[in-house]
Amino acid sequence: MTTQEVQRICGKAGFELAGVARAEPSADVPRYMDWVDRGLAGEMRYLTDRRAGVRSDPRNLLPTARSVISVGKLYNRPEPPGPISRYAWGEDYHDVLRRGLTEVARQLGDHDYKICVDTAPLLERSYAREAGLGWIGKNTCLINQEMGSWFFLGELLTSLELDPATPPPDRCGTCTRCIDACPTQAIPAGGYELDARACISYLTIELRAIAPEKLRTGIGNHIFGCDICQDVCPWNSAAPVTGDPAFAPADDATPLAVLTEEQFRTMYRRTPVWRAKYEGFLRNVAIAMGNSGQPRFRTALEELSQSENQMVKDAAHWALNRL
Repeated sequence: MTTQEVQRICGKAGFELAGVARAEPSADVPRYMDWVDRGLAGEMRYLTDRRAGVRSDPRNLLPTARSVISVGKLYNRPEPPGPISRYAWGEDYHDVLRRGLTEVARQLGDHDYKICVDTAPLLERSYAREAGLGWIGKNTCLINQEMGSWFFLGELLTSLELDPATPPPDRCGTCTRCIDACPTQAIPAGGYELDARACISYLTIELRAIAPEKLRTGIGNHIFGCDICQDVCPWNSAAPVTGDPAFAPADDATPLAVLTEEQFRTMYRRTPVWRAKYEGFLRNVAIAMGNSGQPRFRTALEELSQSENQMVKDAAHWALNRL
C-alpha cells in the first residue's frame, strides 16, 4: 500500500493531514529525556515516570509495529478567541480522533494495530514531523506550511510495512513572535523548548495548586489553556477553519464564577475542560477576574473567598487584592 492510499483513507475518515513514519526510536528521545531531567515538565508525572522510557520506541506499545501513521485533525474555528483555548470549545477530541482512527484501521485490512491519541506514551510531534505533516516550531507546536498549527494529532501504530515520508524543512527562520508574545516567558530565547512550569496552559490545566504569585498576572483572562503562541504565528495568519460540528463552542451564558459543581459537570463533562476539575476551574476564574481590573467582579470573588477549598479561597483573596 502506498502513502497516497493511506492519505486517501485517512482523508475519508475526516483527517486533513496524514503521513507515514517508521516505527523506530525517534532521534528526539535524548532531547526529551534531557527536558525531563531538568524538571521542565513540572508536576506532570505521566511525562516523567516509567512512561518516559516507554516513549523511546513505538514498539514498546505494539511489538509488531513497522509503521506509524500520523494524522492531523483541524480544530480552528471562525469565532473570536475567548478565555478558553480553542481546542477545548467542543467535544473531547480524544473521542473524535479515536473514531476516525478506528475507521482507518478497519480500512487497512488485516493487521496488528494500536490507536494513540496523546494519552499514550509516544513522542507524537516527532513522528508527525517524520511522517511529513510539518515541522516542530519555536513554540513547540507542529506547523504545516499550508495549514498552520491548529491540529489535533493522532497515531495508528501498525504492523504493515508502509513507505515513510520525508520530513519537511524548518521554516520558522528568524521569527520570534511566539517567544516575544508569551506573557509568562515559558519559551526560552532560542525557542524550540517549553518550560511547562511557566506555561499558562500548564498553570490552568495540569497544575493542581494555585500558580506561583509571580506568574498570576501573566495568566491574564485565561481560564483554560492558552493560544497566544499560535495566535501570533505567521503560519496561522491564513489558517483554514473546520466545519466539524464536534468542535463548535457550546452556547451557554451561565456566569462561570457561580457555577455549581453539578452545572460544571453538565457543561464540561464531555469536553477537555473537565481535566481542570471543578476547583481548578474556579481557581482559574478567580485569577482571571482579578486580572480584569473590573470592580463588578468583587461580589463574585467575595463569595469564592468563602469557599471550603483552600486553593479557591487563596485565588479569590489574591484577586480581591488585585482589584
